[in-house]
Amino acid sequence: MFQTGTLKCKVHNIKMNEGNGADYAIPVPFFLLTHPKGHTIIDGGNAVECATDPRGHWGGICDVYWPEMSEDEGCVAQLEKIGVKPEDVKYVLQSHLHLDHTGAIGRFPNATHIVQRAEYEYAYTPDWFAAGGYIRKDFDKPGLKWQFLEGTADDHFDVYGDGSLITVFSPGHAPGHQSILVNLPQSGPMLLAIDAAYTTDHWEEKSLPGFLASTVDAVRSVQKLRALAEKTGATVVTGHDPDAWPGFKQAPEYYS
Repeated sequence: MFQTGTLKCKVHNIKMNEGNGADYAIPVPFFLLTHPKGHTIIDGGNAVECATDPRGHWGGICDVYWPEMSEDEGCVAQLEKIGVKPEDVKYVLQSHLHLDHTGAIGRFPNATHIVQRAEYEYAYTPDWFAAGGYIRKDFDKPGLKWQFLEGTADDHFDVYGDGSLITVFSPGHAPGHQSILVNLPQSGPMLLAIDAAYTTDHWEEKSLPGFLASTVDAVRSVQKLRALAEKTGATVVTGHDPDAWPGFKQAPEYYS
């Protein structure tokens, strides 16, 4: 588990209609699964360009979400610190293509990029209210190898074929959002809700996320993930929770 800095925003950006304009800062995680067949990066956090020129890279969305990070918090630099070489990454697995999740795309020369087709297509033609969340220069890069998943047809897609890394279709926050179930030999299953549940308040159905493509889909995706967590006994990791995130092991510590 890694963190590419924080996003400064307002409580209502994360918890709909709450906070009365209060300031809020949320962590921006990404994840690495080490595997004998080649490693997988799950999302990539903020692009490293945000460390030096946030507004130049993100534009007007910086008026709502301001990234605070240093260059050594970029995903490539953080992986190099623990001895993971870019050429050893087999997959870059995208929960979705919002700007705070695309920091790994195109930075690992041998990687196949896995994403829901619905998300990839929407990222190029988003509705007006969602357009600021997609930074085309992050994912529209030449020479990338993509593998597209097909929504419910590919629900519970087994990335390696050994049960270690499974995608779970969970739309709502974005049309092609997917969460990730990681099955570890010692630590057991861990369910990365990603932005299907920013915080434990979303997970526990106490509030709605501040940004949604579909409220109904978002609520039903949480219900689906809660059932999966109960069935598997998974440890749940919410997406941007400043209270819960410090309680998890973060690199160089790890779950095995």
